Amino acid sequence: MAHVDTVEAQQAGRRFIKQAMKVPMLEREQERQLAIRWRDHRDEEALHELVNAYVRLVVANAARFRNYNLPMGDLVQEGTVGLMQAAERFDPDREVRFSTYANWWIRAAIQDYILRNWSIVRTGTTAAQKALFFNIRRLRAQLNDRPDGPLTADGQTKIANALKVRVSDVLAMEGRLSGADRSLNAEINGEGEGEWQDLLVDDRPGPEEVVRSQRDSNTRAEWLNGALAQLNDREQTIIRQRRLREDGMTLESLGRELGISKERVRQIESQALGKLRVTLSEHCGESRGVGFFC
Repeated sequence: MAHVDTVEAQQAGRRFIKQAMKVPMLEREQERQLAIRWRDHRDEEALHELVNAYVRLVVANAARFRNYNLPMGDLVQEGTVGLMQAAERFDPDREVRFSTYANWWIRAAIQDYILRNWSIVRTGTTAAQKALFFNIRRLRAQLNDRPDGPLTADGQTKIANALKVRVSDVLAMEGRLSGADRSLNAEINGEGEGEWQDLLVDDRPGPEEVVRSQRDSNTRAEWLNGALAQLNDREQTIIRQRRLREDGMTLESLGRELGISKERVRQIESQALGKLRVTLSEHCGESRGVGFFC
């Protein structure tokens, strides 16, 4: 049943493409008048005519990216979204053809879709990475640089210079493009003796490390509370408000609250920190340097 649905979808896609290629393209003034009717009067008939005339651009762009092993129908669908965005944003008063403007939006929409779906690992986000992703194969073919093997050092340098990226970026992208996604549940040797996920290293802390971390955390809290208890009320307030909060108060705002100048707050804070260092250093000596504060 699933196979029948796939065949029917493919046939429907081919009929759509044939129909799109039969629609005549528009002259410059026709584009402009239709765009004005849509922009000024929200004339859906004008929008429909404008968009239908350039679905052929969607098909042409989608065909250029077929070698990324994504369904042609999905590429056409994403390109059509880009075409609709172009129609919505197009300014008919500018000296530019709608077909030229729309082509840019169509290509951008298809490329974004490919980057999102080509691999489960995000392939590129910056403009330089996108340019590298979509051009590295073409440039490598032009260089005739070991098509079945890794790039040579000379090829790496030439591609990096052509796209204005680092050689390390070229190597990273080449590595991503040369390896397909693999399921962690796939068998290692095909004999049912284990899965790839069995080889993953567990980087979570072990029980001993968890207990030791919790003990050290409790010890640090005791040391800090004991050191704070040796400060007077004003010093404790300043340290707690300035140093022990994620959004610590400014000298000026704390000075207003305490009725003193911000310079005086700074002086008291400096004195209090000095007292804390002395007390905590004594703990460090007693514990032979073990602990967060040492």
